[in-house]
Amino acid sequence: MWQPVVDGRRTAGERDPVEELLLRVGAGEVEAFAPLYDRTALPVHAVARAVLDDAGQAEEVTQETMVEVWRTAARYRPEQGRALAWVLTLARRRAVDRLRSVRSARARDARFAARSHEVAHDSVVEAVLVRGEHRQVRRCLAALTALQLESVTLTYYGGLTYREAAERLSAPAATVKTRLRDGLIRLRDCLDAAG
Repeated sequence: MWQPVVDGRRTAGERDPVEELLLRVGAGEVEAFAPLYDRTALPVHAVARAVLDDAGQAEEVTQETMVEVWRTAARYRPEQGRALAWVLTLARRRAVDRLRSVRSARARDARFAARSHEVAHDSVVEAVLVRGEHRQVRRCLAALTALQLESVTLTYYGGLTYREAAERLSAPAATVKTRLRDGLIRLRDCLDAAG
């Protein structure tokens, strides 16, 4: 059966208890899952807790990971690494996915709240101000050189990166970046002078 690893080496045929249990679960032995759970749930929870700042989220990730271990144990290959490392990799991936999901949901909620927050205002005054700003921006854009205007138009109004704009203009990326920078400085100065 299993013998402790000496100097980081195992002889062929030796398996640690987690590996043995994981292989048995992968082979369909239902009774092997409870001892596997007992040996791995605490380290899985520690990994989830290290990634997530929320104890409740870490507990959910632990349970989800253990269900995934149950479902995917047959995919484990001893020659590719230690069993516990395989299980902990599943845990870390789930925890990172949860963290990204939580952050995304918070950002989405914040964007929705910002859009939903309506400020009382005079729409006629706002319309006049917006028209004035548009005129000012058009006037300042007209003050740019043709090359600066091309760069600004492609990147800010066309949504291209400066590298994509460089390809479209058949110009070096550094040149387009310089034109863009100079154009934006000129726009800023023009708008500041008008304001």
